[in-house]
Amino acid sequence: MGKKGGSKHLKRLPAPTFWPIRKKEFKWVIKPKPGPHMKDRSFPLLLILREILGLAKNRKEAKRILSENHVKIDGIIRKKDTFSIGLMDVLDIPIIKKSYRILPMRRRGLGLHVIDGEEKDFKLCKIMNKTVVKGGISQLNLHDGRNILLRKSDPEKITEDILKTHDVLKIDVPDSQILDHLSFDVGVFAIVENGKNIGRWGEIIDIEKKEALRPSIVTLKDSNDDQFKTILDYVFPVGKTEPWISLPEEIKQ
Repeated sequence: MGKKGGSKHLKRLPAPTFWPIRKKEFKWVIKPKPGPHMKDRSFPLLLILREILGLAKNRKEAKRILSENHVKIDGIIRKKDTFSIGLMDVLDIPIIKKSYRILPMRRRGLGLHVIDGEEKDFKLCKIMNKTVVKGGISQLNLHDGRNILLRKSDPEKITEDILKTHDVLKIDVPDSQILDHLSFDVGVFAIVENGKNIGRWGEIIDIEKKEALRPSIVTLKDSNDDQFKTILDYVFPVGKTEPWISLPEEIKQ
């Protein structure tokens, strides 16, 4: 009988380049379980606790930390060391009084950025697409796997006509209530989440729409008035007149 499903193992050589592991020291590395983020755009919790933060010397110690409810992701306690954590996720470890947000880092891929106590209560989520479910209710599908339903009869929620694909929602965690909405448009601040300009951020000054299968091109201007371009799918809005979230100093340069 043939094998069913994908592989449960991952070798170090094809692992994502931004993982802080030594490629040739050992053969295998932990493989994140399917979850809210893709494998090549996230960290498994074990790597964060052991390699990045140094809170555990080995997997046994990391599992104990998780089993004692010391780790929260977006306000929810997580106990699996294979759970994947990715872009804009909030990692809170009350026992050491530290909170972090996963952000794109210049020339390094994804990384952890220390945030203060107020920032851990919300996160930014990009709208990947909109669908209509049973009853004619609009459903927003967000970049981290969340789904938010918009009922026309609910006056407290932002109407579905305002929300577009690539817009960003500011939501509280873990309740996923919409706090604010940011349109993908000229004049907003955005960060580049992939490509050669990963980690750079600035003000969107132009959006060049392309036809057919060609990707749209977005032009941004950083704090030094230098302009750079990237494709629309790599742009993640983060604020209106200024960023809603704190950014690492290396990103601001």
